[in-house]
Amino acid sequence: MDDLRGEILSQVRRTLASELEFPGTVELHHELAADLQVDSIGAFVLAVALEDRFRVKLAGDEASSVVTVEDLVGAVERAVDAVRGERAIGEPGAGDGGAAP
Repeated sequence: MDDLRGEILSQVRRTLASELEFPGTVELHHELAADLQVDSIGAFVLAVALEDRFRVKLAGDEASSVVTVEDLVGAVERAVDAVRGERAIGEPGAGDGGAAP
Protein backbone atom coordinates (compact mmCIF):
# COMPACT_ATOMS: atom_id res chain seq x y z
CA MET A 1 0.00 0.00 0.00
CA ASP A 2 1.48 3.36 -0.94
CA ASP A 3 2.00 6.15 1.58
CA LEU A 4 -1.11 8.18 0.72
CA ARG A 5 -3.46 5.19 0.85
CA GLY A 6 -1.94 4.11 4.15
CA GLU A 7 -2.28 7.60 5.59
CA ILE A 8 -5.92 7.82 4.51
CA LEU A 9 -6.68 4.39 5.98
CA SER A 10 -4.99 5.42 9.24
CA GLN A 11 -7.16 8.54 9.40
CA VAL A 12 -10.31 6.46 8.78
CA ARG A 13 -9.28 4.13 11.61
CA ARG A 14 -8.50 7.03 13.97
CA THR A 15 -11.80 8.75 13.24
CA LEU A 16 -13.81 5.57 13.67
CA ALA A 17 -12.09 4.86 17.00
CA SER A 18 -12.04 8.36 18.48
CA GLU A 19 -15.07 10.12 17.05
CA LEU A 20 -17.43 7.20 16.45
CA GLU A 21 -16.15 4.97 19.26
CA PHE A 22 -15.84 1.90 17.01
CA PRO A 23 -13.88 -0.66 19.04
CA GLY A 24 -12.98 -3.22 16.37
CA THR A 25 -10.50 -3.59 13.57
CA VAL A 26 -10.99 -1.70 10.33
CA GLU A 27 -9.80 -3.22 7.06
CA LEU A 28 -10.20 -2.15 3.43
CA HIS A 29 -12.76 -4.88 2.65
CA HIS A 30 -15.13 -3.85 5.46
CA GLU A 31 -18.45 -2.34 4.47
CA LEU A 32 -19.04 0.93 6.27
CA ALA A 33 -22.69 0.33 7.10
CA ALA A 34 -22.90 -3.45 7.41
CA ASP A 35 -19.57 -4.25 9.06
CA LEU A 36 -18.65 -1.02 10.86
CA GLN A 37 -22.15 0.20 11.77
CA VAL A 38 -21.56 3.64 10.18
CA ASP A 39 -24.89 5.44 9.81
CA SER A 40 -25.53 8.70 7.93
CA ILE A 41 -24.24 10.83 10.81
CA GLY A 42 -21.15 8.64 11.10
CA ALA A 43 -20.56 8.95 7.36
CA PHE A 44 -20.77 12.73 7.71
CA VAL A 45 -18.28 12.69 10.61
CA LEU A 46 -15.90 10.52 8.56
CA ALA A 47 -16.21 12.75 5.51
CA VAL A 48 -15.56 15.95 7.48
CA ALA A 49 -12.55 14.43 9.25
CA LEU A 50 -11.06 13.28 5.95
CA GLU A 51 -11.79 16.58 4.19
CA ASP A 52 -10.19 18.52 7.05
CA ARG A 53 -7.13 16.27 7.28
CA PHE A 54 -6.41 16.11 3.55
CA ARG A 55 -7.81 19.56 2.65
CA VAL A 56 -10.10 18.23 -0.07
CA LYS A 57 -13.80 18.28 -0.87
CA LEU A 58 -15.44 14.93 -1.49
CA ALA A 59 -17.87 15.03 -4.39
CA GLY A 60 -21.46 14.15 -3.48
CA ASP A 61 -21.96 11.83 -6.44
CA GLU A 62 -18.81 9.88 -5.66
CA ALA A 63 -19.56 9.79 -1.94
CA SER A 64 -22.94 8.21 -2.63
CA SER A 65 -21.24 5.23 -4.31
CA VAL A 66 -18.97 4.51 -1.32
CA VAL A 67 -19.77 1.15 0.26
CA THR A 68 -16.48 -0.19 1.61
CA VAL A 69 -13.53 1.35 3.41
CA GLU A 70 -11.56 0.77 0.20
CA ASP A 71 -14.15 2.80 -1.75
CA LEU A 72 -13.75 5.64 0.76
CA VAL A 73 -9.96 5.52 0.67
CA GLY A 74 -10.08 5.58 -3.14
CA ALA A 75 -12.44 8.56 -3.20
CA VAL A 76 -10.17 10.56 -0.89
CA GLU A 77 -7.10 9.51 -2.86
CA ARG A 78 -8.68 10.73 -6.12
CA ALA A 79 -9.66 14.03 -4.47
CA VAL A 80 -6.10 14.54 -3.18
CA ASP A 81 -4.67 13.72 -6.61
CA ALA A 82 -7.06 16.22 -8.23
CA VAL A 83 -6.03 18.98 -5.81
CA ARG A 84 -2.36 18.21 -6.39
CA GLY A 85 -2.95 18.39 -10.13
CA GLU A 86 -4.68 21.76 -9.84
CA ARG A 87 -1.83 23.12 -7.73
CA ALA A 88 0.75 21.89 -10.23
CA ILE A 89 -1.07 23.60 -13.10
CA GLY A 90 -1.13 26.91 -11.23
CA GLU A 91 2.55 26.84 -10.26
CA PRO A 92 5.12 28.88 -12.22
CA GLY A 93 6.96 26.67 -14.65
CA ALA A 94 4.27 23.97 -14.62
CA GLY A 95 3.95 22.14 -17.89
CA ASP A 96 7.35 23.22 -19.20
CA GLY A 97 9.47 20.65 -17.38
CA GLY A 98 9.95 22.95 -14.42
CA ALA A 99 12.09 25.47 -16.23
CA ALA A 100 11.88 29.05 -15.06
CA PRO A 101 10.14 31.46 -17.47
